[in-house]
Amino acid sequence: MFPVKELKRSFLISIWFAFLTFPIMVIKVDPIERTVLWRWDNMFFIAFGSFVISILAKVYLLRKERRAGRKKAKKDIAEPFVQRILREPRFLYPLSLAVLVLALVFPMFFSTYQTNIMTTALMYVVLGLGLNIVVGVAGLLDLGYVAFYAVGAYSYALLNLHFGLGFWAVLPIGGLFAAFLGVLLGFPVLRLRGDYLAIVTLGFGEIIRLILENWNDFSQGPSGIANIPRPGFFGMDMSFASGITYIYYIVVALVIITIFVVNRLQNSRLGRAWLALREDEIACQAMGIDKTKTKLIAFSLGAFWAGFVGVIFAAKTTFVNPASFTFLESAIILSIVVLGGMGSIVGVIFGALILILMPEYLRALSEYRMLAFGGILVVMMVFKPDGIISNVRRSYRFKKHHSKEVIEP
Repeated sequence: MFPVKELKRSFLISIWFAFLTFPIMVIKVDPIERTVLWRWDNMFFIAFGSFVISILAKVYLLRKERRAGRKKAKKDIAEPFVQRILREPRFLYPLSLAVLVLALVFPMFFSTYQTNIMTTALMYVVLGLGLNIVVGVAGLLDLGYVAFYAVGAYSYALLNLHFGLGFWAVLPIGGLFAAFLGVLLGFPVLRLRGDYLAIVTLGFGEIIRLILENWNDFSQGPSGIANIPRPGFFGMDMSFASGITYIYYIVVALVIITIFVVNRLQNSRLGRAWLALREDEIACQAMGIDKTKTKLIAFSLGAFWAGFVGVIFAAKTTFVNPASFTFLESAIILSIVVLGGMGSIVGVIFGALILILMPEYLRALSEYRMLAFGGILVVMMVFKPDGIISNVRRSYRFKKHHSKEVIEP
């Protein structure tokens, strides 16, 4: 039988949720007629719907806890299906090949608009994987990640404006500038952790944005920099649609390279040092790991990928200004990492696609799309607190073969 205490709690949740959504769902102002329309029926539907959803969620979580308790008692916890697919090469390689083929043929079957949206989503995949190194693997909460993104974008805009450098020449330079800035950020925060680290990185991101917004002689201020050239291909003139498709394939290539490099890093000696740093900083240092160098490498590598994407962003939009690099961008990228799964490459990819594509495809809900978007995120985090796909860590086991022990991955 469902506890009465949980019924009362669900009722209070429904009342509170109706109160929070009251200005959006109940009040509708007509500025032309100067009238206010009160939609009280919406308030009832919101309260009733949130009550039912809360009850269903609590029933699901209670059953999940009981099921987990029974499995623990039997000592027979089965590996999740998704984890098994990601662990076994006979499933992973064909699935990866199918996804790659789908990505390559995507512009051939979809419109320029859809290709442009997918390009943006893939850019956030790279940003999420870069921040995943810092937050998900090394455990360093960075709320100013958008600063490195801005450095990459402004590197291309300013170097092209003053020195006439092209996209391919600035692409590595933008990444290196951002990595250098990541090292500069890392030095002052080496002794900080947790909330204190988050506050300092948040302040750092805002400092960069304010510099770009107020230093008119350097960055053109709030007006931004326009007419940034798109990437060239051996001097060929490309139409608007061809240019978008070309940038899409550049981003696909960058995603593939990023996945390969990040995967190799996670399974390397450096990656295991990051994991040890995340789990216990004191024990990590006691084992002889250079904490300073490990943190600085994490900051610089994460910033490097953000600088890369910043250069591509400037080339894609042909215009940059400080309004594109607010704290909201850092929050979205961090949400991608948390929603996808801390330290999980596949999870971050899914998180980026969901968070970036969902608002676009919820436009049919008009004024309610952001409310629906937030509700879906809340439901996801209630039912999957570890993220969509939690990290698959490599494990080893001992097997005996004719009186000798062999370690198999």
